[in-house]
Amino acid sequence: MESRIAQTFSTLRDQGQMAFMPFVTAGDPDLKTTQSVLQTLGKAGVDFIELGFPYSDPIADGPVIQASYTRALGNHVSVPKIFEAIGALKGEELPPVLAMVSYAIIFRTGIEKFLDQCVSAGISGLIVPDLPGAEAQDVFRMVQDQGLDLIQLVAPTTPRQRVKQILKCCSGFVYCIAVAGTTGEREQVADALLEQLDWLRQETELPLAVGFGISRPEHVAPLRGRAQGAIVGSALVRFFQQLADGEISPDQMLDQVSQLAQQMAAAAHARD
Repeated sequence: MESRIAQTFSTLRDQGQMAFMPFVTAGDPDLKTTQSVLQTLGKAGVDFIELGFPYSDPIADGPVIQASYTRALGNHVSVPKIFEAIGALKGEELPPVLAMVSYAIIFRTGIEKFLDQCVSAGISGLIVPDLPGAEAQDVFRMVQDQGLDLIQLVAPTTPRQRVKQILKCCSGFVYCIAVAGTTGEREQVADALLEQLDWLRQETELPLAVGFGISRPEHVAPLRGRAQGAIVGSALVRFFQQLADGEISPDQMLDQVSQLAQQMAAAAHARD
């Protein structure tokens, strides 16, 4: 049986469209706002939502998302509270939600317990940026046993032999990091990324989704025909920074999130 992630990519492929996935931090500024943001994104027509579990030592996140994590942790967000908040939305028509979560959080909670909570909350997959290679196979098996997907990250600097090993423990899609370094907004899509996407296409049948540095609708066009999805993080989370700084109101923040999401979704859904 296909996962929700696989089904969504299959539907988009049949329609000649790419997927759009925004990233938001759980609990910034609070979980009630996170619920409202997820509902807003669902109405904006996004295909997936990447939900960041705040962590005090993020692996590859730039200053915008790091600050978002710090604000959430400062407001005492916790893993059980995140699951409770997301689970409360299960009856609503949301796209598949994916947890971007440090392996340290999963390990501390207990792998089986964490996966059980994912299933109960209606989460469809996990992105674990710091998953140790030695443990990836066991975690992959446990995730699949729960009917979830384990999305793995591949960077332009990842040795190709290492990429081949990563692909053996990956499902749903491959998260392709657009640039070497941390998350953040960039001016354009790098040529090295396009070359890697072409190579990856020969190595796996899984959809390829690009994140880290994708922030504008015009960043989507160069990916068409090479990638099946685009992920936006910092450009969206920046609105939460403006809210925290008192520059915009909560309603204005939701309006800006909706506008950017609709623009990015329209760019991704433009037919080939």
